[in-house]
Amino acid sequence: MSNQAQQRIEELRKQILEHDYKYYVLAEPVISDEEYDSLIKELEKLESEYPNLITPDSPTQRIGKDLNKDFKPVQHKIPMLSLANTYSEEDLLDFDRRVREGLPDSEKIEYMVELKIDGASVSIRYVNGYLKTAATRGDGVIGEDITSNVKTIKSVPLKLKKLLSDSSSLRDIEVRGEIYMKLDDFLKMNKERETAGEKLFANPRNSAAGTLKLQDPRIVAKRKLSMFSYSIISDEDDLGTQAENLIILKDLGFIVNSESKLCFNINEALEICHVLESKRESLLYEIDGAVIKVNSLRQQKILGNIAKSPRWAVAYKFKARQAYSILKDITWQVGRIGTVTPVAELEPVFLSGSTISRATLHNFDEIKRKDIRIGDKVIVEKGGDVIPKIIGVVLNERNKKSKPVNPPSKCPVCNSNLFKPEEEVAWYCENSECLAQIRGRLEHFAARGAMDIEGLGEALINLFVEKRFLNTYDEIYNLKNHRDELINIERLGEKSIDNLLNAIEKSKKQPFAKILFALGIRYVGAGAAKKLASFFNSIDDLIAASEEEILGIHEIGKSISDSIKTFFSNTKNLEIIERLKSAGLNFYTEKKTIKNGALFDKTFVLTGTLSGFSREDAGDKIISMGGKVTSSISNKTDYVVAGDKPGSKLDKAKALGIKVINEKEFIEMLNG
Repeated sequence: MSNQAQQRIEELRKQILEHDYKYYVLAEPVISDEEYDSLIKELEKLESEYPNLITPDSPTQRIGKDLNKDFKPVQHKIPMLSLANTYSEEDLLDFDRRVREGLPDSEKIEYMVELKIDGASVSIRYVNGYLKTAATRGDGVIGEDITSNVKTIKSVPLKLKKLLSDSSSLRDIEVRGEIYMKLDDFLKMNKERETAGEKLFANPRNSAAGTLKLQDPRIVAKRKLSMFSYSIISDEDDLGTQAENLIILKDLGFIVNSESKLCFNINEALEICHVLESKRESLLYEIDGAVIKVNSLRQQKILGNIAKSPRWAVAYKFKARQAYSILKDITWQVGRIGTVTPVAELEPVFLSGSTISRATLHNFDEIKRKDIRIGDKVIVEKGGDVIPKIIGVVLNERNKKSKPVNPPSKCPVCNSNLFKPEEEVAWYCENSECLAQIRGRLEHFAARGAMDIEGLGEALINLFVEKRFLNTYDEIYNLKNHRDELINIERLGEKSIDNLLNAIEKSKKQPFAKILFALGIRYVGAGAAKKLASFFNSIDDLIAASEEEILGIHEIGKSISDSIKTFFSNTKNLEIIERLKSAGLNFYTEKKTIKNGALFDKTFVLTGTLSGFSREDAGDKIISMGGKVTSSISNKTDYVVAGDKPGSKLDKAKALGIKVINEKEFIEMLNG
């Protein structure tokens, strides 16, 4: 009986996978949903009776039951580079000129033009034809493991449809693609979330990226994600052109976008870009441009990369989408540092995959410059196809009822006085205890890029502030003392509160750089926080640092330095930090253990453009090996790394007798 069961299981798997391919890849279903469900149920029943016959590529294994508690790091075979953007025909022609200059005169150049899908980039590794791991782009070198979530996407094969005839071909590959959500599925999901009283996603791209980082694959499976594949990476196979690779991907069972075109010169490529832009409104998914790639993979290798972008590919960005609406009112919102920002309240209008009813107006000077009045017909645009903004007024349709706007004299939240620094355009609320500022600081502190407290979002923070459980972010770590009160709040309950308290406890493991960013010091973004944490090692060292010491750090300017000194001169901030220390947060970076390397305890200055690194990447490499990076040359500087077109720093280094090394010598030191 087990032999018969095994044969039937194999037959069912083959049928189901073929139907998945026809439905999700070819869009040519041949059986009804009821018939398909019947096959799945039969397979599930047989596998439950013979669990020893379950294999990883079985259709029943797409949706795992275990939660993704940690998204582990995954290193890409080759870095997933970001594309440089072009916005005009002149930019694209300039790209073609650089490509021709980078190749021998005898080379014939072809270009592949592909749609730039507005989704989330993913890299999927297949070993011997089976899906092994799937990872996000991450920082381009290291991504996060999202294998169990990607497996739920039925257009992604668990097993490659076929390998090439050569038995050694494509045995270990990375397939790269863009995971996206179709517009209809996005709108349906947002409608369901609205009915349930949940926060709506801003656009399909955010929904796709957010879904891939959910902990429960079962929820991921309910959201209809799809993937277009566009690249194969292999160390072992001699792949020829991008056009051939797209054909191979189709043969392996992946969806390849049908709008891709091979062009024999840049003028043809530009013409195809215009054609694709004209099709934008008729597509079932969001795009924000086209990607132009040198077709020959051999030529791609010759051209290479610069910093974080390839020299052989570029993105041609389409014009931002626009719509018309009526400006019903202008309201004022208060940010975490007290910035008072005008917001346009609009007649709802559908634009780029979502209904827009609010848009940013930036500041009052912007309102005056554009002469925006309540009651005007305005032009709404999504900046970068994400953030709605008002770009102008339809003046010839202005009516007598349109009303000019004045800035508020008091904070719209706490009624405190507002002030406007002479050198700035923004107005600020003077009251640091303003509820809007408190909420903003707490949201920033708990956000993914900071303390990453899963579940502590805008709605819950508003509730906890209203009920006086939270006022400062150190009080987040006291919520465990109010567990009994919290679980009795309507719509929360024991399970959700325990999950939140566990997430809060887990956040204590965040590194010093993340905590420093979470404090919300003005101008100190994630990158600056990382540099400061690496340089000073502890919060106490940073608090005690002089302005000169802070300014000496590579890419840390006066505005950041002044803001840091102002923040730490406030005794309330220092008291909060002490309470966070007592709660168990880590305000210390362990000193580097590399003591014998060529970079240890050496101070570097970077100048000019490096071909293999961005300045940030080069600085990170130096810091990771025990060195320091500063922005200015002094007698304490040990090395100046000079790239292409170095500035005046090179002359100063020579005048002071400081050793200057080129990029090749720098790489030799790194490999040391």
